[in-house]
Formats: sequence, structure tokens, C-alpha cells
Amino acid sequence: MGQALSDDLRIRVLKASAAGMSARQAAARFGVGISTAIRWIARAKEGELTPRPQGWRRPSAVDAHEEFVVALIEERKDVTLDEMVQRLSVERQVKISRSALGAWLRGRGWTFKKRPHTHWSKTGRMS
Repeated sequence: MGQALSDDLRIRVLKASAAGMSARQAAARFGVGISTAIRWIARAKEGELTPRPQGWRRPSAVDAHEEFVVALIEERKDVTLDEMVQRLSVERQVKISRSALGAWLRGRGWTFKKRPHTHWSKTGRMS
């Protein structure tokens, strides 16, 4: 993602457009992309004069049910992702894939060991 252009530059392009200059002429004069100038002018006509935030992600459908998911894990420590997805679907009407739920849990610091820890002094199978 590119870096945001300055607010001052946006204001100058909008003032030039308001003074009668076309979006293409304003873009050439101030050294911005034509599509950028067109987008800024269209948004200004709708009342949106400031830039939109960069890097924003929409919230997950599970965010509103975080307490329910945590309760599922604390109720049974070895609950599987498939079981959690099914219970979310049945009890909370939340449609989410197993991988999306796993990513959501990892983002909040929940990790699950695949097998029990082996003590460092014991030898394991080599082949």
C-alpha cells in the first residue's frame, strides 16, 4: 500500500477544481494521478473532504461472540475447531470457516499443541 498524499495537496487539487479546472488538468498541474484527482473531487462533492484511514480491516463476525468462544475453550480444553464452528453455527447463527476461526484465535493469542510435550532427556523415534 502506498503512502498517503498530503492534505495540503488534496486541498489545492479541490480548490483548482472548484475554480473551474478539470480533474485531468488539476492532476497534471499538481503531479497526482488522474484517477486520484477524479476520486478526490467525486468524494468532495459527497462531502468527504478528508482522506480515509489506511490499513483498516473490517471486524470479524466472531468479535461479537468472543465471550462465547472463550467459554467453549474453558469448558473443554481439548475442544476442536470443527466443534467450535458447529456450536457457533447452531447456538449463535455465526457462519465461519474452520481456518478463519483458527486465524481469529491465533490473533488473540490462543494456540493449541498438536501433541504432548516430550521431556528433553527422553529419546523419541528416529525413523
